[in-house]
Amino acid sequence: MSATTIIDTAPLGALIRYTDGSPKPPARFTKKLAAWERSNGVGRLVKKEPSRAYPTWTAPASFTLHEGNFSSDGVILVTIMRSHSVDSALVFEVAEDPKPGQVRVLLDFGGNTELLHLAESMTAAELWIAKEGYRNARLEIVADEEGERAGGADLAA
Repeated sequence: MSATTIIDTAPLGALIRYTDGSPKPPARFTKKLAAWERSNGVGRLVKKEPSRAYPTWTAPASFTLHEGNFSSDGVILVTIMRSHSVDSALVFEVAEDPKPGQVRVLLDFGGNTELLHLAESMTAAELWIAKEGYRNARLEIVADEEGERAGGADLAA
């Protein structure tokens, strides 16, 4: 799939795998392996942004993947996010869609929606919001394949 297809069809919370098509180098080649890992990986789709026109240039549409966190003693120190624009030469695929019944914790700002957390249940989502302190977050239950909302409309946190 192309990056455009991901923006058009993949739901927030999906696991997206991307690759440049090259084979993985042996572990003994640490620099080559690090370069390969920058172009081959997997992340959770957390944000989609439309193209934006500025006076001197136009930013292409893009999406952002959450690739992981580095933590110490239960405290997240660094969050790894990677953005890809529609003109990316990488090949993308949806590795896993969010399961029906899971709950997206979303935050709306600047005309965009960002996925903060994907919880297994409504209770888990509410506990996560209480722990993290997002007052303006909203909850959305992941729908089934037919596109019907499981359990009703969006819920405000």
